[in-house]
Amino acid sequence: MPKYLGAIDQGTTSTRFIVFDRFGRALACEQREHRQIYPQPGWVEHDPEQIWQRTQEVIARALQALGLQPSDFAGIGVTNQRETTIVWERATGRAVHNAIVWQDTRVADLVSEFAKHGGQDRFRDRTGLPLSTYFSSLKILWLLESVPRLRKRAEDGDVLFGNVDSFLVWQLTGGPKGGLHLTDVTNASRTQLMNLLTLDWDPELLSAFGVPRAMLPRICSSSEAYAMASENVLQGVPIAGILGDQQAALVGQTCFAPGEAKNTYGTGCFLLMNVGAKPVPSRYGLLTTVAYKFGKQAPVFALEGSVAITGALVQWLRDNLGLIEKSADVEKLANTVADNGGVYFVPAFSGLYAPYWKDGARGVIAGLTRFANKGHLARAVLEATAFQTRDVLDAMEKDSGVTLESLRVDGGMVENALLMQLQADFLNKPVVRPTVRETTALGAAYAAGLASGIYKNLDDLRANWQIDRTWHPGLGADQRERMYRRWYKAVTRSFDWEE
Repeated sequence: MPKYLGAIDQGTTSTRFIVFDRFGRALACEQREHRQIYPQPGWVEHDPEQIWQRTQEVIARALQALGLQPSDFAGIGVTNQRETTIVWERATGRAVHNAIVWQDTRVADLVSEFAKHGGQDRFRDRTGLPLSTYFSSLKILWLLESVPRLRKRAEDGDVLFGNVDSFLVWQLTGGPKGGLHLTDVTNASRTQLMNLLTLDWDPELLSAFGVPRAMLPRICSSSEAYAMASENVLQGVPIAGILGDQQAALVGQTCFAPGEAKNTYGTGCFLLMNVGAKPVPSRYGLLTTVAYKFGKQAPVFALEGSVAITGALVQWLRDNLGLIEKSADVEKLANTVADNGGVYFVPAFSGLYAPYWKDGARGVIAGLTRFANKGHLARAVLEATAFQTRDVLDAMEKDSGVTLESLRVDGGMVENALLMQLQADFLNKPVVRPTVRETTALGAAYAAGLASGIYKNLDDLRANWQIDRTWHPGLGADQRERMYRRWYKAVTRSFDWEE
């Protein structure tokens, strides 16, 4: 019987393929970065064909590293950067435009235009989402209005829309030779075109955003045998799991009970809390989203707080200011000082996401004096991630009525022990890092494993979750609240910079 699971983890900066055993242990991981394209300030694009090429390369390398054949795999899962928007030709597989990345802000004027009729929350009751540059809906509209003849081709079904999951599954299952055009409920819930109650494309939303249904993928569950791969070295392997990256991390962290939450520290930060079988509307600036849907079981919902810039701020410190040589050096530099020296950094480079949703905000550094040095700036960079997480968690506890006992963490930045201690201090809660760090890819593999029979139920997955390290809070209440008040004051200084 096949005993391995594979996961394609297509992220904002790179694509990985990871091979797991049934115990959730990563046996091989291959990764390749793709190009970040910045045509104008605020615009962020990727080349979809390069992403597909990178995907094929990392799969081949991982199988070669372990000497595996397709017959060794029970199934593969796909997890992906969400909201990133691709439109491609059905006949050729060629994208009609570069992918418009979730961080891209080119549709800011459209946000304002749509908000004139019903406000920023006019679609929130159906989608769980505010109007924002973040989601796919307005990105699709921008493409339909900007690429010549695209609307007519979309109405005729000659071009297809998908987030990265749909594009990769279409390519893996044959591409122009009969590739399957589908997505799962988690990715569909991030387009702002799916109704959270019906789990289907909403005709009134499609009409409002001017998106032809003919270009949209079929919505499936997050865990089922969709099809066999017919391309690449995975030919004949079942594709059996699809989850947006943050929902995949929630599954990888086995947050299957209402009230359990995880935070992923990557390019941005994404905190999700399982809220159970019914969507919880947010009154405090969070997103209501689908957490997962396994096969024919009922869907499970989550509250999500998205922070646009966290790990990307460390990269900015490295690449734009040259204060560190590599990202990992930020911890050492921040440890050269005892505190932030009064410096607060609000990284609103492309506006603020949850819980503020201020597209016109821009980054500020506040509290500078002659005393401040590069160590204080590095510490303020790490504190910005921890403060933004507290902003989101405070809102989450108000919305859900649940007080979180501890926070499960994953992503690249969890290797930074100082950041994890700051997080525990600012939240006044334990921060727990699991033994397996690749929780996003692991969640996609788990979804595939459930569909292919490797796992019988969720208890099998829970049994795999093990704690590596826990950080406990050590900051006094007075100091914690004094620092948070200053952080909030700095945040308000960033509002409405762009008029």
